[in-house]
Amino acid sequence: MTEKNYFGRLVVILLMTLVACTGMYLLPDKVLGFKLKKVDLLSDVRVKAQPIPLDLQINEQDEELFLPIDTLVISDTVPVHGLTADQLLERETIYQMAASSSKTDSIQVRIEDFSVGYTGLKHFFSALNRIHSLERPVRIAFLGDSFIEGDIILADFRAMMQDRFGGGGVGFVPVTSKVEQYRPTINQSSKGWKTNSILSERTHRYVLPCVVFETEDDEAVITFKTVNAYSGLDKASSIKFIYSKNEQSEMHLICNHLQDTIVDILPVTETITQYEKEGVFTDGTFYFRNAKGLQALGIALEDNTGVVVDNFSLRGNSGVVLDALDMNSCMELHEIRPYDLIILQYGLNVATEQVQEYGWYRDRMVKVIQHIRECFPETDILLLSVSDRSNYRDGAYQTMPEVVSLLRAQYQAARIAQVPFWNVFDAMGGENGMVRYVDRRWASKDYTHLSFRGGKEIASLLFDAFIFEKELYDKMEETESPESLNN
Repeated sequence: MTEKNYFGRLVVILLMTLVACTGMYLLPDKVLGFKLKKVDLLSDVRVKAQPIPLDLQINEQDEELFLPIDTLVISDTVPVHGLTADQLLERETIYQMAASSSKTDSIQVRIEDFSVGYTGLKHFFSALNRIHSLERPVRIAFLGDSFIEGDIILADFRAMMQDRFGGGGVGFVPVTSKVEQYRPTINQSSKGWKTNSILSERTHRYVLPCVVFETEDDEAVITFKTVNAYSGLDKASSIKFIYSKNEQSEMHLICNHLQDTIVDILPVTETITQYEKEGVFTDGTFYFRNAKGLQALGIALEDNTGVVVDNFSLRGNSGVVLDALDMNSCMELHEIRPYDLIILQYGLNVATEQVQEYGWYRDRMVKVIQHIRECFPETDILLLSVSDRSNYRDGAYQTMPEVVSLLRAQYQAARIAQVPFWNVFDAMGGENGMVRYVDRRWASKDYTHLSFRGGKEIASLLFDAFIFEKELYDKMEETESPESLNN
């Protein structure tokens, strides 16, 4: 009996398998909003670049990007923070002496100030020292991506700052948010609003939140309730509604379990405007009628003393879109809500296995920092690095080499733009820090995002870094004071 030959069938099956695997490898990164992982038949044999320490990556070619301090001061006629070139150089000497006399082993990761004369946080620290006579709160704007959404890191950092310097309240709350049900620092809800994001369209005039909300019809609602999950959040002495356009809206504000009802006609405006009521607030509802055309940013629950920390997180934001912030609108915002410090935290949406060199991102972020300086000329800027992030290779989760490359680009951006820099990657313990965080349940098993427990750890280290740097600043101010100079 003749045996059947199945070789042809085998070849067909192998070809079909090859076509199927190739098709899965060529799939787009996302389908219907779901992120897909490509099939790589050579993943087990492909050699990937290994991460190297940051300090080994600043090579001789890079050094030409970083000019010495005396070349960065244009002339004695163009002072920085009111200081001449000689004064800035003298200030640098004082700073180095103060740092060498301090217990640097008590701080895990320091803020590196690349500004001329170590003036990068001068305005912010000066405001903290005048906090009782400032007649307004010291405000920090914390801009970032999904790494800080829901007030991860910020909830603890805010509580630490307010415990140390006074103040209370959660600060800014957007009209609506995709993660509002997961944010433990405020209970909020809304109805009748449409969201416009700087990531998807540019027809609106955007400021720090990078989103603008507009009413869908003649009526809209915003509801809030304070919480006591963290100190200082159970009540607020000021409630503010921040809006950017209004034609004829009538606002009904019902607060504190229906005990207080306020009815007002909002002024007609096409500029960023703030409506404020003072008292003691624990909950409330804004009802808007005849609200067609009303555009808003959000509300703010805070004290008008101490420290306020605003969370301006936007999922998917890489930071480079900030060069599209509207300068005039930013100045309008600063008039009603002056910020002493803007913190930039980005990177999770930039690092990818398909890109190994991030010089382009460095250059874009330098332009972003320059633009923010123009929008907020009286505000200090602090750049945070990308956190650690791991992927699976060689049988274990390890730091993505691309994260270290991005970290290097951010470090360079801070030096070129001459702003202070804080290394979140080092704060997590350096290479494979994310793996250790996941093992301790301080981060989620996507090996990308922190849990609130991990956020508390980073917040504590960042707070310590600020306090250490402020102590150095105070020593410099004491040394430079007229009394000390006369002595």
